[in-house]
Amino acid sequence: MHHHGYLWLGSGHDLLKDGPRRPLHPEFTRSRVVPLELAHWLLKPPDFIQGTWTHPAEAARWFGDRVREHAASFASHHDRAPETLSARDRGVAEAVAGGEDVAGGWYLTGRRFLSVCLVACGPHRLRPEIPCPRRRT
Repeated sequence: MHHHGYLWLGSGHDLLKDGPRRPLHPEFTRSRVVPLELAHWLLKPPDFIQGTWTHPAEAARWFGDRVREHAASFASHHDRAPETLSARDRGVAEAVAGGEDVAGGWYLTGRRFLSVCLVACGPHRLRPEIPCPRRRT
């Protein structure tokens, strides 16, 4: 079991276009926007993978680091509060240690949206038919 990390930062308006977020849509594999279902990240090109971790603590740390990089731009004061970020870190660590997927999404200033995801693989618990992507080296 391992986790792949995915990050998307883009226009919040792109989230409203659900066609490219579905695997059957012709733009799906080219679109970096977060898919509607987390397991569908595994159908995207391996180059979209930001990192792969076999150790849950490392995956959780990557997630927390990405969130903190953007926290100052969160539209919600509550979401950027240190106690909220710490609580999220604990929840992410527990979920990843249990082999679960983790998704975080935040509206940022300037009508932007940040999505940070960890998708379990080897195989995926809910979609075992989706093969694990391998990043080309």
